[in-house]
Amino acid sequence: MNKKPYFISTSIPYVNAQPHVGHSLEYIETDAVARYKRLLGSDVFFLSGADENSLKNVQAAEKAGKDVQTFVDEHSRYFSAFKDSLNISFDDFIKTTEKRHKDGAQKLWGKFDKKDIEKKAYKGLYCVGCEAFFKEEELIDGKCPDHKKEPEVIEEENWFFKLSNYQKQLKELVEKDIIKITPEFRKNEWLAFIDRGLEDFSISRSKERAHGWGVEVPEDDEQIMYVWVDALSNYTNALDFSGDETLYKKYWVQGEEREVVHVIGKGIAKFHVLYWPAMLLSAGMPLPTEIFVHGYMTIEGEKMSKSLGNVINPAELVETYGKDAVRYYFLGAVSSTKDGDFSKDRFEEFYTAHLVNGIGNLTSRVLTMLEKYSEGVVPTISADCFHTDKIYASYIHAFENYAFEGAIKSINELVRAIDTKISEERPWEKAKNGEDISELLYQLVEGLRHIALLLIPVIPDTAQKIFAQLGYSEEEIKSFLFDKEKEWGVLEQGTDVKRDNILFARLTS
Repeated sequence: MNKKPYFISTSIPYVNAQPHVGHSLEYIETDAVARYKRLLGSDVFFLSGADENSLKNVQAAEKAGKDVQTFVDEHSRYFSAFKDSLNISFDDFIKTTEKRHKDGAQKLWGKFDKKDIEKKAYKGLYCVGCEAFFKEEELIDGKCPDHKKEPEVIEEENWFFKLSNYQKQLKELVEKDIIKITPEFRKNEWLAFIDRGLEDFSISRSKERAHGWGVEVPEDDEQIMYVWVDALSNYTNALDFSGDETLYKKYWVQGEEREVVHVIGKGIAKFHVLYWPAMLLSAGMPLPTEIFVHGYMTIEGEKMSKSLGNVINPAELVETYGKDAVRYYFLGAVSSTKDGDFSKDRFEEFYTAHLVNGIGNLTSRVLTMLEKYSEGVVPTISADCFHTDKIYASYIHAFENYAFEGAIKSINELVRAIDTKISEERPWEKAKNGEDISELLYQLVEGLRHIALLLIPVIPDTAQKIFAQLGYSEEEIKSFLFDKEKEWGVLEQGTDVKRDNILFARLTS
């Protein structure tokens, strides 16, 4: 079977500091979609990486008294470590100081239509934190809205990209969902922005102002590419765009019904919705098909800030609660489209209610009854009493629309349905009275299998532990196809099941 190619990426964060929970939210969301698509049978290429070329990184390295490359190498490792600490299944992790990236960024520049770029003198207001120029009317009390600092006044000669050449085309792409922006209200925001008129933007910096750090402009060794020009090209550069283009043709060019998806935070939407498509159009290259824009994370209702001391490193959460607990909270208790909040109390309540008392307790109850009343063997197949077809319909709809809270709600709905069935049927009493409870036991254990299936994209380690107790090998789980496995009655009669350790430990005060 020829699997359909599917490309999905996180943004590439600046590596001037260690990761915070906002970064982990994006990685977890993207990973859940990648795992879901693999389960559907797609040939997924999941990309992440690190933006090492930012001036912010240079300044942070200087402040730390370290060589810039040494500094960015150290900090990039914190992000690539998400692969293990949060079980992020990316297929590649690209760093923008790599040769393949620099070569690819220069190749993209060389493909720009010559009518779209020109070199000219410029004076503007520049925020290093955003790595972007601002108009005065975009500032709040003369300061950057995000970083609350007055921008620098920059005056120099740079290369410019004529974004205005693509205003009409960009509007049509967004309006007609040729590049689908999710959620809808973000689409409307950017349509309104385009209608106000698009201005040309600087795509290079003087080598002096860039501290000589970054990707040189082809045939102009006095200029360094604007970080957002080189950074955006990471998506194709990881696909060997500067080499033989085999992966690029497979995962970016693709064929009919292309799926090329970027998952980003709202603060960098302008670069992905406007700059990146315009540059691709100028270069005559295929466009992304979808951009999912998530919100920011707050901590106990406050914006994350070093001065407030409320920046949380996700590694600390994983160490305390475990990676699956962190994944479940960020997917199920945090808005996928608006700003979300992390609260220690809410986290622990969610963990106890849905993982300890929910999935964990139910798994133990069902397998204990199988051991006690059926000698640990799956009994005769019986009918679906949980309307799993409806559960799957809502789950699929949620995933296809990046509504992760909805997907978790569907899982918890099935957990509650099975728990309710146990409470109402009271199988221990029926068994004590000599009644045949084999049909009920099958419904419970097959229901548990469906929970495990739904959990694969969400908390894969836990899903695997449940499947292992149901007699499945790791290789069998890897070969699952959603359409086949979501049918009722797949768990075969006579299968040996074995209860293992508890899945989620109770919290101690």
